[in-house]
Amino acid sequence: MKYFSFSFLVAFLGLGGAFFLGKWEGVYLTAILTILEVSLSFDNAVVNAKILKNMDKIWQKRFLTWGIVIAVFGMRLIFPVLIVSLAANIGFLETIKIALNNPHKYHEILSSTEHMIYAFGGGFLWLVFSDFLFEKKDIKWLKPVEKTAERFGKVENISLIVATLLGIIIVYYIKDYKIAIAYFLGILSYSILKGVNSSLSIEGIKNGLMGLIYLEVLDASFSFDGVIGAFAITGDILIIMLGLGIGAMFVRSLTVWMIDKGVLDEYKYLEHGAHYAIGILAAIMLLKIFMEIGEVVTGTLGLLLLIIAFIHSKLESKQS
Repeated sequence: MKYFSFSFLVAFLGLGGAFFLGKWEGVYLTAILTILEVSLSFDNAVVNAKILKNMDKIWQKRFLTWGIVIAVFGMRLIFPVLIVSLAANIGFLETIKIALNNPHKYHEILSSTEHMIYAFGGGFLWLVFSDFLFEKKDIKWLKPVEKTAERFGKVENISLIVATLLGIIIVYYIKDYKIAIAYFLGILSYSILKGVNSSLSIEGIKNGLMGLIYLEVLDASFSFDGVIGAFAITGDILIIMLGLGIGAMFVRSLTVWMIDKGVLDEYKYLEHGAHYAIGILAAIMLLKIFMEIGEVVTGTLGLLLLIIAFIHSKLESKQS
């Protein structure tokens, strides 16, 4: 319980703020948004744990301190406001006024840019997944798939080649240069972060500032679905920030718990399940450019994969 004590404190304060803003209805909506965020980001916690366990303790702590400030105020408040500001060609402060006083209009403008957001996030997360898929693994879960992918992985830059081909197909059918730019910016952002991190890392381990930046961009990609989907629950941007912020804090506590308890070592397929869930999330985000898919579907599929990976790991550990 000690790993989640600060999260419960944040939840208590957040729900108190929600009561001040919207009485019991505000508390209820905040709780729903918290559950939404945790369900959509559970696989994020697993991937975070894999990266953080090899980082210095000081940067693990900064992920929980600096990182949570960036996650709550940056990705759940400032970033959506900035997108709306750029899309509507209005000032940042004016956009904040619209968000606070006219949430319906704010939601309309944000919704008009959601395809670009999905393109960026989908491109970024697709490379996170495909890099894992094509890499050589000591432990294999879906053996036929992973053995085949490993053979393709011998082709240099195979992840980037596949992502580029996927982008060309999307551009051909959508015929919108803004979405094309957003998608390839997602690819570029991942490639830059990976390249800089590789040059600064020791034996391939993400560490220091670049590791923190990578984790925050990864968190941002996961948060897109939650931020946009939250407007189906409430139009109050402060309630959205509180609910998603509390959820983000629990995800971070879950990450630290996994590291300290050696969960990824004990449940050997959990990392695989998380990456396949990321692959599904990336695919769904890209499909959302063309069709409507509910957040419930996204969260359920990802959680289901993690549960299957957990159970399979548990069964094998009992047999060995």
